[in-house]
Amino acid sequence: MKVVIAEKPSVARDLAKVFGKTTKKDGYIEGPGYSFTWAFGHLVQLAPPEVYGFKGWRVENLPMLPERFKLAVRQQKTASGTSDDPGVVKQLNIIKKLFDEATEIIVATDAGREGELIFRYIYYHLKCKKPFKRLWISSQTDEAIKNGFRNLKPGTEYDTLFFSAQCRSESDWIVGLNATQALSIAAGNRAVLSLGRVQTPTLAMICFRYLENKNFKPQIYFQVAIYLNKDDVGFRALSIKNFKDEETALEVLKKVRDVASGDAAGGLIQNVEVKPRKEQPPLLHDLSSLQQEANKRKGFTADQTLSLAQTLYESKLITYPRTGSRYIGEDVLAGIPQLIENLEHHPLFGKQASFLKTAKLNKRSVNAAKVTDHHALLPTENVPSGLSPDLQAVYDLIAGRMLEAFHQECIKELTKITIESGSLFVANGTVIQSPGWRSVFNQKDDEKEDEDNATLPKVSKDESLPIEKKEVLEKQTKPKALYNEASLLKAMETSGKEIEDEELRQAMKNSGLGTPATRASIIETLIKRDYIKREKKLLLPTEKGLAVYELVKDKKIAQAELTGLWEKRLEDIRTGGSVAEFKNEIREYTRTITSELLEAGRGLSGLIAEPEPEEGAVICPHCKKGALRFGDKAVSCNGYQRGCSFVIWRTMSGKQLTDSQIMELIEKGRTSVLKGFKSKAGNSFDASLLLADGKVHFVFAPRTEEAKQ
Repeated sequence: MKVVIAEKPSVARDLAKVFGKTTKKDGYIEGPGYSFTWAFGHLVQLAPPEVYGFKGWRVENLPMLPERFKLAVRQQKTASGTSDDPGVVKQLNIIKKLFDEATEIIVATDAGREGELIFRYIYYHLKCKKPFKRLWISSQTDEAIKNGFRNLKPGTEYDTLFFSAQCRSESDWIVGLNATQALSIAAGNRAVLSLGRVQTPTLAMICFRYLENKNFKPQIYFQVAIYLNKDDVGFRALSIKNFKDEETALEVLKKVRDVASGDAAGGLIQNVEVKPRKEQPPLLHDLSSLQQEANKRKGFTADQTLSLAQTLYESKLITYPRTGSRYIGEDVLAGIPQLIENLEHHPLFGKQASFLKTAKLNKRSVNAAKVTDHHALLPTENVPSGLSPDLQAVYDLIAGRMLEAFHQECIKELTKITIESGSLFVANGTVIQSPGWRSVFNQKDDEKEDEDNATLPKVSKDESLPIEKKEVLEKQTKPKALYNEASLLKAMETSGKEIEDEELRQAMKNSGLGTPATRASIIETLIKRDYIKREKKLLLPTEKGLAVYELVKDKKIAQAELTGLWEKRLEDIRTGGSVAEFKNEIREYTRTITSELLEAGRGLSGLIAEPEPEEGAVICPHCKKGALRFGDKAVSCNGYQRGCSFVIWRTMSGKQLTDSQIMELIEKGRTSVLKGFKSKAGNSFDASLLLADGKVHFVFAPRTEEAKQ
């Protein structure tokens, strides 16, 4: 029997359907010769610190550097702490049974670094020794799936991909847990101050830009503007020089020969410079560029765009969304004409799709050498219908970009007119001669929109034109704009380096912060941890985020460039680079930052205020500082950020606890005997509840002689 393991149930169902296997079982689908099972995310993870003997958050444990990492089943919170998630344990047992019976194992988790890690951790945790084959596809269409199964690869061909994923996983564990505990311990455990290999330099970028913007002192300067006319076409020219004071600008203004002063030919054309320019179409989308475009055009967050793209992928409408490549190979190019033809009836793109059917396709995005795990994002041969507005918007961005990428160049004419009238003035204008790829979305040229003239008349050197108006313009220098999601994603691609050239940015894409697949989750993690917040479209640091930044800004953990170089090292490992060297570097780095943060964190206690419990609040019996929150499922301390994990679950052994029973437990430390509990075997029992060491325990009454009989 061949056993196929997918990353999630929906994918397993799609794969099984292609093979006509439809018999549903508990945790898998089967049919003659095949079983299709699944994970649901990371069923197996790196074991927590306590497994290695690192009990509690204590300075003597740091740095925690396990010689050999262990794997553990995903945990869930319980009344007594944490335990193995029973749903995960059940699915792992099903997978083990199927693996034991398998004649062949086929890995169909997502074809990327994390997908490989999800399978390998399950495989090694179950101590499976059987060889396996790998399904590697970029599309979920039936034909792509069938093709993939016809071309399965030996699992060993993806060992280096796993090594890269494993190094990423272990380095995040080592850096994140040690840094978080070091800073939190040094701050007196007043808060859980989470730090991480990628999230901390990202936070540093946001905070640095915010403070740079906030502390920016604008400089006032002045320009002189003149307004000319020829053949009823008006245009504006600005003084070549900027002036620090208004008086100097006014002196220049007085010398301008304008109509109001009786001079009808006040502007002498000294030079006319016309430069034709061919603007290449943009490259195809990878996930990061799609997220940036969706944020600019639709205001979607990076996480929202990823979720919508994943839905389109699983609906077989686009190719693999978590790609980091913006190129395709010649083999994929062969199918592009059909994909273009499919868009002929699209309400936005029909005209351009029809044009491209007969045009020579631009091959700027065709380069097999630059395709990594997956090619660039494309629509599939399936034509969508009935999509929600948000799904349609993301689909259109992908389909429209495909048309742009294979379209003709945009041909522009850049005109610069130099005019003399007591001083020198310049008028700039851009005229699009042939829109080419810009016609797909009817995009305007956004170069210097605030200064350029929409149209300029035809003028000749030594020609004189009337100046109908003149004025002094007061302007001021502007700070760099605060980050929004699009600009932050762009900055993360190059570890904060400001590189506008698209080709250079592509060359640096393996040295960025995180990967296209992880950047959205990094932003969401910073928001969840109250380090940054969304304010309209902007990403701004919170007081807590700024406080942490002030302490780490000069430390290694905040260096974006260093983290970006590690991302490149992880990519090098994928192609055969040294695993041992990388792991040794990470360990040495962790020793350094742990020491730095233990020292730096001592200054944090005054920056993060202790929250005052509200009047009438029930004080936490464990930490004696926080206030209890009475929720539908649990009563917990609001001091979680301070490290207090006290919780009383509403339901214990099948019995729902009332507020009065919980208050009795909190105030007296013990309840009277309560009836109606049920054991795992389904038997009823009575017991008191005891509160000790911040946890709830059962106390069973001695059985009476009558009960014994």
